[in-house]
Amino acid sequence: MSSQAAMLKPVLWERLFERESAPNLSLQGRVRQMLVSAILSGHLPPGAPVPSSRHLADHLRIARNTVVFAYQQLVSEGYLVSRERSGHFVSDSVMQGHLQNPAQGHGAPATTTAADDAQRPARWDERLRFRPSLQRNIVKPRDWQKQPYPFVYGQFDQDLFPTAEWRECCIKALSVLDIRSWAPDLITHDDPALIEQIRTQVLPRRGVWADASEIVITVGAQHALYLLADLLVNDDTVVGMEDPGYPDARNIFASHTRHLLPLPVDEHGLITGTQLLGCDYLFVTPGHQCPTSVTLSRERRDSLLALASQADSMIIEDDFESESRWGAEPVPALKSLDREGRVIYVGSLAKSFAPGLRIGYIVAPPELAVELRALRRLMLRHPSAYIQRAFSLFISLGHHHSLLRRQSQEYQKRGAELARALARHLPDFRAAPITGSSFCWLEGPPWLDAAELAEAALADGVVIEPGKVFFMDDASAPRNFLRIGFTSIRLEQIDPGIARLAEVVRRYRMRAAA
Repeated sequence: MSSQAAMLKPVLWERLFERESAPNLSLQGRVRQMLVSAILSGHLPPGAPVPSSRHLADHLRIARNTVVFAYQQLVSEGYLVSRERSGHFVSDSVMQGHLQNPAQGHGAPATTTAADDAQRPARWDERLRFRPSLQRNIVKPRDWQKQPYPFVYGQFDQDLFPTAEWRECCIKALSVLDIRSWAPDLITHDDPALIEQIRTQVLPRRGVWADASEIVITVGAQHALYLLADLLVNDDTVVGMEDPGYPDARNIFASHTRHLLPLPVDEHGLITGTQLLGCDYLFVTPGHQCPTSVTLSRERRDSLLALASQADSMIIEDDFESESRWGAEPVPALKSLDREGRVIYVGSLAKSFAPGLRIGYIVAPPELAVELRALRRLMLRHPSAYIQRAFSLFISLGHHHSLLRRQSQEYQKRGAELARALARHLPDFRAAPITGSSFCWLEGPPWLDAAELAEAALADGVVIEPGKVFFMDDASAPRNFLRIGFTSIRLEQIDPGIARLAEVVRRYRMRAAA
């Protein structure tokens, strides 16, 4: 073996195999991934030999045929060349067109000059229009899935994920005819199959009927809100928002206007009154208010629409819990009562089972929808057409409806179990009624600091979400609220998880009193 390849001794091949290959791939795929990484990173330079298939198989303790097939693939794609009686070598042309990293260059270091000494680093702090990284956001531990009691909201539930059904739809979307449909750049358009499924299968569940021209696909509901804010809100626009309310929506609108008006909520939802008349736009979550989970009453819905008409204002309805409802007959969306075209409806398709898919939509008047698509083109052209096609199949084959039915049944059990566990283990906490949502808004005793409790609970494997971030004024926000989700925790773990939380609360109070 030559220079560089000789440096990769058996133990180094083993380490490279462990570090540079994904364990979820087949062994053949892992060998291929390891070699591609070694070649493109410069560990194996052009012209360098690679070990014989027998030697590499021995080093990695895998079957020789696995390595042989990996080598054959890499030869066919130009990474390796096979030389008769000599073995396999890294192709001389594999790095053609790649610029060398100066940090990996050879030779003496460059000398500095007076011009170099006079250079001034760029000052980004002087150029930033605002700092989104400093906004108050909902924060979840990165390793929440590894914790035994993850009471987090709106996250992946491995027990309910329809693996076989989703895989079926992804495979079907890879048929020749489907590929011809979704592979081209759609520019400002969306997959007509998904639009049709939303129009005929999804929206009618919420009492909403819309034409295809009124539906715009987005990369999740947050993208939808950003599009609306970018298109409709300027420095002088007044946006009324529920308080407490959705932090990400608050941050999006705050990045566009100085005028956010906090609107109080109670056990019946948003409190309507003359204070709404000064708003250009109203952002509301009437189905299940974020974060209290209460449903806006019919009387207040009528009042809200009447006030919007009187003030000539528009309403942005975020129906974020539309997919995970259970229990009594759901109240139709506010959009279903709109007779003047004042309600812009924002929904999500993937939040219920795989939020990482990032598929949402906006229902808006055609003249607004045209501008939303044009603005979206400037941002990202359009959401993944392949995901759109796979999701349209997921809905049309009945998998989406079946999933929602299973989730409804399971969430009803979990919600009831959570209510019992809270009453049993945390009687001093006041829980909002859990009626068809997937989370519980909890008010702790006045002495509680929920942020400190969350930190202490995480050390015991319990993940909860402090509620202070949901209030608009950080300085005056109460500290004793928290949100407990139950979409990502198994039914049998709910009671022991709340019991563990109660023990953390007991220790926390003892320390606070000491």
